[in-house]
Amino acid sequence: MASNSSALGSDAEITPLLTQPLPRDHFPDGTSNPDIIYQILSEELLLDGNSKQNLATFCQTWESQQVRNLMDLAIDKNLIDKDEYPQTAEIEERCINLLADLWHSPGKPVGCSTIGSSEASMLGGMAAKWRWKARQKAAGKPTDRPNMVCGSVQICWKKFARYWDIELREIEMSPGNLCMAPDAMLKQVDENTIFVVPTMGVTYHGLYEDVAGISRALDDFQARTGIDIPIHVDAASGGFLAPFTSPDHEPWDFRLERVKSINASGHKFGLAPLGVGWVLWRDVADLPEELVFHVSYLGGDMPTFQINFSRPAGQVIAQYFDFVRFGRAGYTAIHGSSHEIAQYCAQEIGSVDGFEIIHDGAPSKGIPTVVWTQTEGSDHGFTLYDLADRLRMRGWQVPAYPFTGELAHKAFQRILVKRGFNREMADLLLADIKQAIAYLRLHPQKAIPSPAQQGSYNHL
Repeated sequence: MASNSSALGSDAEITPLLTQPLPRDHFPDGTSNPDIIYQILSEELLLDGNSKQNLATFCQTWESQQVRNLMDLAIDKNLIDKDEYPQTAEIEERCINLLADLWHSPGKPVGCSTIGSSEASMLGGMAAKWRWKARQKAAGKPTDRPNMVCGSVQICWKKFARYWDIELREIEMSPGNLCMAPDAMLKQVDENTIFVVPTMGVTYHGLYEDVAGISRALDDFQARTGIDIPIHVDAASGGFLAPFTSPDHEPWDFRLERVKSINASGHKFGLAPLGVGWVLWRDVADLPEELVFHVSYLGGDMPTFQINFSRPAGQVIAQYFDFVRFGRAGYTAIHGSSHEIAQYCAQEIGSVDGFEIIHDGAPSKGIPTVVWTQTEGSDHGFTLYDLADRLRMRGWQVPAYPFTGELAHKAFQRILVKRGFNREMADLLLADIKQAIAYLRLHPQKAIPSPAQQGSYNHL
């Protein structure tokens, strides 16, 4: 006890801090012992969920000690200040070059890092809108009614459409049609379409959309109408999966001439720590020059296109560490294991009476996630929302949520299998799922509102 008291300070320091609440709405007048504040806050953070059991998030929840050390070295580096930190700028450029190679860029790489895949998506969208405006002006046509076409997308595209005044033509789901199909897409496009956005790993169910089929359909559309509509691939998850675990997948990247830009999330299956995304363009002409700002800052000219300005450099440095540390072989092994464990979980969950697997995590179909629902007409005495609540009691975050369109009335459930989720953890989860189901069957739950009434899980 004496040693603890010595480490934390005198009783005079401890007493007011431990017996009074921390400031919540008034800025404190005086200073406080940093060790005591650290202890209080570290214990307060225990109230958060355990990230290792967060099977809802697409983001990485495990990092090596080397990455943590590199993040410490970069805690005072501002990524935007390329004149002051030229080597960090060089490392960012190396990452862009490596991604260009991974995604089969045909020429000199054009791209940048971002805070995450959402910012990267918006940059790709802004470039597409400006290219479309230039085309319309050159043809003497109005530029006040742009639209974009996509399948069921995560919220970042809804934000983009609202913030940049774009009509969002979202092709929602129906039974047997979970992804955007080429024929459905063609019914939505016209001369005001700035781009079509297929997703490599739809957040709702993890399946890859048919980028090559959509590209062929747009080729035919152009041949019939003369209207050239580009593709932006949202590869937030799949961009760091398909090249390694499904290399024979039909082309989805810059091998398709119609693909003008690609975004991906480094802090998801790129294995980097939270706070880094990437966007690449096919050619320098695909990034309109008027969107690039040349900033004279701290002694140097720095062209920039990011929405954010000052931001930490550590995540980009850590991303490069991962690229070099793992290489193609390492990413293939890590993500291959995730797919294998996902398929194992799908087999076990699919054996539950009344459960239907939507995606089993097979690499040829999509990302390593398992998605399931309850079969129509089955009487379980509980819903997947009940199961999610029961699992949360054991610390597991396994979200239940509705799909879109005609499937908005129906609940689905999902687990993301990422690096760090090993077979032992999978078996513990599966045992808890079986115990939760057994309990819920013995204690049937009262009817609850429909998914639309109670709100839904946000796919971020």
